[in-house]
Amino acid sequence: MRIAYFDCFSGVSGDMCLGALVSAGWPARELEALPARLGLEGVAIRVGAAKRGPFVATRVEVDVAGRQPHRHLHHIAAMIERADLDATVKARAVDVFTRLADAEAEVHGSTRDKVHFHEVGAADALVDVVGAIEGLRALGVDEVAASPLRLGRGAVMSEHGLIPVPAPATTLLLRGVPVEMPDIEAELVTPTGAALLTTLVRDWSSPPAFTLETIGTGAGGRDLKEQPNVLRVLIGESRPAGLARRRIVVLETALDDDNPQFVAALLPRLLEHGALDAMVVPSVMKKGRPGMWLIVLAEPDACDALARMLLRETSALGVRVRSEERYELERRPVEVETRFGRIALKVATVPGEGERAVPEFESVRAAAERSGRPLREVSEAALAAWRGQSD
Repeated sequence: MRIAYFDCFSGVSGDMCLGALVSAGWPARELEALPARLGLEGVAIRVGAAKRGPFVATRVEVDVAGRQPHRHLHHIAAMIERADLDATVKARAVDVFTRLADAEAEVHGSTRDKVHFHEVGAADALVDVVGAIEGLRALGVDEVAASPLRLGRGAVMSEHGLIPVPAPATTLLLRGVPVEMPDIEAELVTPTGAALLTTLVRDWSSPPAFTLETIGTGAGGRDLKEQPNVLRVLIGESRPAGLARRRIVVLETALDDDNPQFVAALLPRLLEHGALDAMVVPSVMKKGRPGMWLIVLAEPDACDALARMLLRETSALGVRVRSEERYELERRPVEVETRFGRIALKVATVPGEGERAVPEFESVRAAAERSGRPLREVSEAALAAWRGQSD
């Protein structure tokens, strides 16, 4: 599992995230192409080096020329959905903006649909949010962790006038998150930065155990006298003993007018094209129609191809996609010698409990057909042989 750990020594903002990810190896040209992919006119990105205390960090600036329209949440969601981006990137980006809109709505006693993102800020935030999520995807990150957030104090000018630091929306976003309040007159955590990390981060603590491979350093806009205004991201591989957490996507669609034979034939083809698993669940649809749920589990990178396959080869007019995580036991393949021949098994490590084995069905079936013995007898013989090896 590939982990990105954000060391929020000096808080977090969207542009600092972008700088850190570019510094960690995300090609700047991919970030610079993002406004066009989002359909943002008059928006350009500058990437360069900046000195912050003893650090030379990567500084990302979003330049917005001319007037941008007022945008509400549904406008932003539509722009993201139209963009040429991975489905999971789109879903997470919309989640970030929904979280941000909910916080702003709570501050102003409104609803998420009535919140508007002001002209320049909406374009800036779109690049920050989508860019950070796309950068993590491009760097192969499966899980995001972060240190406690340092907030700063004082006041900043906003479109609503002078407001305290941390901003009201920021404080709402950070409920349940460990924070520190250093004596620094600056807005160290912006609402965009808070929305990004609270959407993506699973663990607010010391870094999980992983093999460090890459370090990126992003520069904030101000050069603070009290401390270097930088955000670091540490990226590496983690393999927890026995138990791993993995991000997957779930694609599903409901069918009530398709030929069950066609759907049955589709399942193995989905597996051949990258699905981790595919299943059909009988269901009763509207108007009492018998139907089925077609559910596919996949790696995020396979999502778009599998969605197209479902739409092409079934009667579905739409496919739902959501991002989930699942825990997995570490496993390894083994073979054992039995009186029925060699049988393949999977051996999983259960944390704190040792190992358990599961005979591979196709291997058991082949041995049963060769010997003319029941499947159960062959399976039990394989398990007995494995236990004998393990003792």
